[in-house]
Amino acid sequence: MPMRLLRAWRSSLWRLAAVLAVALAVGIPLNAVPLTLALALGACFGWYLYRLARLYRLLGGPRRVPAADGSGLWDEIQNLLRRRQRAAFEDKRRLVRLLREFRNAAAAMPDAVVVLDREHRIRWFNTAAGTLLGLKYPSDIDGPLTNLVRAPRFAEWLHADSVEPLADLAAPVDENVRLNLRLIRYADEQSLLVARDVSQLMRLEQVRRDFVANVSHELRTPLTVVHGYLDMIEPEGMPEYEPILHELRSQSRRMTQIVEDLLTLSRLEAQGELPQERISLRSLLEALRREAQALSQGGHDVTTERLDPRDLLGSTKELHSAFSNLVSNAVRHTPAGGRITLRWERDGDGARLSVVDTGPGIAPQHLPRLTERFYRVSTSRSRESGGTGLGLSIVKHVLQLHQARLEIRSELGVGSTFSCVFGPERLLEPLPLTEPA
Repeated sequence: MPMRLLRAWRSSLWRLAAVLAVALAVGIPLNAVPLTLALALGACFGWYLYRLARLYRLLGGPRRVPAADGSGLWDEIQNLLRRRQRAAFEDKRRLVRLLREFRNAAAAMPDAVVVLDREHRIRWFNTAAGTLLGLKYPSDIDGPLTNLVRAPRFAEWLHADSVEPLADLAAPVDENVRLNLRLIRYADEQSLLVARDVSQLMRLEQVRRDFVANVSHELRTPLTVVHGYLDMIEPEGMPEYEPILHELRSQSRRMTQIVEDLLTLSRLEAQGELPQERISLRSLLEALRREAQALSQGGHDVTTERLDPRDLLGSTKELHSAFSNLVSNAVRHTPAGGRITLRWERDGDGARLSVVDTGPGIAPQHLPRLTERFYRVSTSRSRESGGTGLGLSIVKHVLQLHQARLEIRSELGVGSTFSCVFGPERLLEPLPLTEPA
């Protein structure tokens, strides 16, 4: 393309030279050549201004740039602009087509999709948003979403710009419809709200919880009877049956513990919130240390480290139960002579309580599934240690009720670290020490 423009510019120079040659040929005196040259240059400059003004009008107007008929410099520039304009029109047409296809696809989605600006005003929404969220087009466009979906939980979650989804929110149009919402920020000024109808999943989950709770309650009575009768049988009177009676009692106690853990899980799943009280970490760590030493019976070195002076806000009963699960797991799975450390320390603005052991460690492929019910890294080892396979599930549910999370790090042959991580909203400054009277 630059060579074509160069040839066009060269052609214009040749035309100017031809004008001067004609002027000399017709007898113009040599002393008049500068004037003639100035007139020729002025004519050319005026012609260039005319063509430039013409191109300006073509570019500024709504019409497309037409094709030039000549081969001069300005004709080449006009044709170049025409090709660029056609390419821009094609790109625009392609983008409009892609945008239309995207909007059609988003409008056909069964999930509600709402485009929000920085102030959470509605910029666009699909058909499902009208069904699930009660939005109306076009009256709700540019309106604040929190004025249309009136729920304190939703407003608090939306203004927090949380990356975590909002689960089990009643739909504004029907309280029997349960929604799961996720906020996706895709630009500095805009975000995408996706709401999914999870009513059927919630009903199935409720059926599962009710089934587990009912079966656990029904099993408790016969197990109590069996356990009572086994306790009445004296092994000394039937020495040949002593191993059998010992195994029956062991399995009976284990089954009873499984039922109790299942009932605990059902109760935690049914609870929306827990009692809130100050938990002294000094006292809690000391109580956990004593429990670990009692369970270990001197077989392990148990130490505590309190590196953060703040206390915790939550349910003493439930958190103590969750931490005890982690401590008992560490004692059961750490060989005699190992070390167990209970550590309370800062974690950014929050804090974490960690149970560190020097046990055999856990392979990486097992770590994501440890909190699943009845999941076992080693079935034989868990049964020998007396575990039910539900302890970490209970820990996870207790932490979720405290807006906390469980982190697990482990290395084979080195040991494992189970950490309960709490946000700053769960931490309390230590109480001032009072002077003795």
